[in-house]
Amino acid sequence: MPRYFFSLRHRPGENGLAVDHEGDELADETLVRAHALHVARETIAKDRMVTIRDWMVCSFEITDEAGRHIMTVPFSEVVSDEDDED
Repeated sequence: MPRYFFSLRHRPGENGLAVDHEGDELADETLVRAHALHVARETIAKDRMVTIRDWMVCSFEITDEAGRHIMTVPFSEVVSDEDDED
């Protein structure tokens, strides 16, 4: 199963990227996006009082095992998904 890496972009520039060195094994890119949104939702709920003031400007920059950029998933999409459920 392919491994994908979910690096957290929390501000512009090299110093604003928390690189994921472990990654997660997921079957396909549909599951990759769903996983990114799930982790973003959990992170926002759990870590509201940490140093990042606005989670909505954060995103996951997702790469595959070869280091190729697969997709960027903005945390702001979590709000859109939750709004759709109401």
